[in-house]
Amino acid sequence: MQARLKNPVLLIPGALQALLALDKSTETADLPYVTRKLVHLRASQINGCSVCIDMHARELKKAGEKDERVFTVSAWRETPYFTDAERAALALAEATTRLCDRPDPVPDAIWDEAARHYDEKALAALVVQIALINAFNRLNAATRQMVGAWG
Repeated sequence: MQARLKNPVLLIPGALQALLALDKSTETADLPYVTRKLVHLRASQINGCSVCIDMHARELKKAGEKDERVFTVSAWRETPYFTDAERAALALAEATTRLCDRPDPVPDAIWDEAARHYDEKALAALVVQIALINAFNRLNAATRQMVGAWG
């Protein structure tokens, strides 16, 4: 397999910088770095984005995360490795990534559990991060970007 074209954010002037600025804008919220990367990894697994799966697994490892946590993100419900706050973030990431899978895409129970663990600003940052990783996943998947060949 090879990429269909160079990554679109590299072809459209200012596109990558805009997405990176959106990412940076959430750094002031009280949303832990590791939580952001767990959410990125889980959404990327759902969307089949090999570039992002590879990148975010490596970021988690670089941040000191144990293999057990990185390797079991896709089965977070069945493992003891995640905090209640991380579980709430992962559930929200899954629901927001799979919008068309149910009549009520993000049920109140999922939202309320996330809101129980994150204040308004952190919850806003979490939603922005979920939207952002889904944008990157779609750009990469549509153009068949390859692990190790990005850029």
